[in-house]
Amino acid sequence: MKTPQPSKNREKRTKSERLEARLTSVQKELLQHAAEIEGTTITDFVVRSAQAQARRVIEEHTRLQLSLEDSQAFVEALLNPPEPNARMIAAAAEYKRANASK
Repeated sequence: MKTPQPSKNREKRTKSERLEARLTSVQKELLQHAAEIEGTTITDFVVRSAQAQARRVIEEHTRLQLSLEDSQAFVEALLNPPEPNARMIAAAAEYKRANASK
């Protein structure tokens, strides 16, 4: 799943949505201080930080989802293995020949 990443120019032209949040004075001071360190406004800092965290959450969810699907496929292959093909039979025979004298 690819996360949407609009270009900066398009983002500036189409900013029409609003997000409001209630903060404690301590939270606001923390965000303001961080924004000042980065030389940006508190709004830009919060939006950029929220976008970065949103991307991390989506990526993590995608990795976990794929990991779960891979695990299920692995267990399915263990419980219901496919019939060996000619190449696998030949490899097993070669392995037995190579290890017969050991």
